[in-house]
Amino acid sequence: MSLRNPPRAFSLLVAVSIVAASLRAAAPAAPAGPAPLTSALPMNIVTAPAPGAPIMRVVTNVTYLAPDRVEKLDLYLPDGRAPGVKSPALVWIHGGSWVGGDKGEARAKEICGTLAGAGYVAVSINYKLGRGAWPQNLLDAKNAVRFLRAHAAEYGIDPDRIAVGGGSAGGHLALMVGFTLGQSELEPTAPYPNVSSEVRAVLDLYGPANLVLPPAADGKDSVPGMRKVMADARGVFSAEPPPETVLRAASPTHIATKGAPPVLIFHGKDDPIVEHTQSVELDKVLTERGVEHVLTLVEGAQHSFDFEISNPSAGTPKLPRDLRPEALAFLAQHLAPKPGASTLTASMSDEQILRALQLDPTVLRAEKTQGKDGTTTIYSDAVNEIIITRSMVSGVAVLRTKPVSQAQTWKLGRP
Repeated sequence: MSLRNPPRAFSLLVAVSIVAASLRAAAPAAPAGPAPLTSALPMNIVTAPAPGAPIMRVVTNVTYLAPDRVEKLDLYLPDGRAPGVKSPALVWIHGGSWVGGDKGEARAKEICGTLAGAGYVAVSINYKLGRGAWPQNLLDAKNAVRFLRAHAAEYGIDPDRIAVGGGSAGGHLALMVGFTLGQSELEPTAPYPNVSSEVRAVLDLYGPANLVLPPAADGKDSVPGMRKVMADARGVFSAEPPPETVLRAASPTHIATKGAPPVLIFHGKDDPIVEHTQSVELDKVLTERGVEHVLTLVEGAQHSFDFEISNPSAGTPKLPRDLRPEALAFLAQHLAPKPGASTLTASMSDEQILRALQLDPTVLRAEKTQGKDGTTTIYSDAVNEIIITRSMVSGVAVLRTKPVSQAQTWKLGRP
């Protein structure tokens, strides 16, 4: 089990603070990308009121789905960004057993406010709930990711630095967003065709990870909380009771693969609703399948906590420790800007180029092709693919094709 201890998280806070400071700047650049779904930015703008509160603007009830859908999102924008700054972004998905909940929950306000105060653009979404919601609820979450990409210029977002997160049922959907990229039946076709749903990181707060529950044995039930969650969600996953094949296909533990994005999991050890064994099982599966992740079990915590408060909707006491440093450090690590053209030069060796792209050349497979004008070498593993061409005519060119979120071409010229 990969448990991050508090000292290490605290040590990363300094680096996070530097990243956050560099991201704070003036209002986002004027729209230059696809036209928004609404004719103008909604005027219901709320500014963080209290002294010491995150520096941000909140725009509520923004349309992000088709015009006939009633579900909206709330947009949290870091205030005071410098012109031209492109911020990383995160989609937050509320909980509620897939049948209830709202984007304006206290937990969403604390988490999205924390992120906006650290220089991120965050959105909290409403999505399809209740009977027959699956898989439309997942498609809605993916459309929120696509919304951020389609409106990146409008809101000052770096489209290559998007994450997803959620609490409880929202944590489940966040995992499914990260684990089902490219599955045609689980990718929306509108209103953002040809826009990617890919995310670079997943933040999972006590999300159900395995919907296929073990039977009670000898009158003892190891998962009474989850059994009630699934009972409350009657009708969400098609027929009642839903076939096991449907539940397996909707379970992160059953579908996670090596190419999945990094995951940070927070789960309370005293959670009576979604037992922490759900996240322990997910931790085991992700370890076996080579998915980068961290599981943090929070002593004394139950369900519905945010980064600071045990149950923000109920105004309960603070958590035993502040989770903000660990969450921000994780996001800073995995949403770091990808190297730009200025990082690379034509005089670099292949090894130097790969290391500049934060790759270890000793573990990559190399396939070299000798052509009439020069050589082309493909360096790859299960996740990455870098193509380096050295031509006597055009000089050095570097093409990154995988992962898709970091795809880019650098034409470096002649050495």
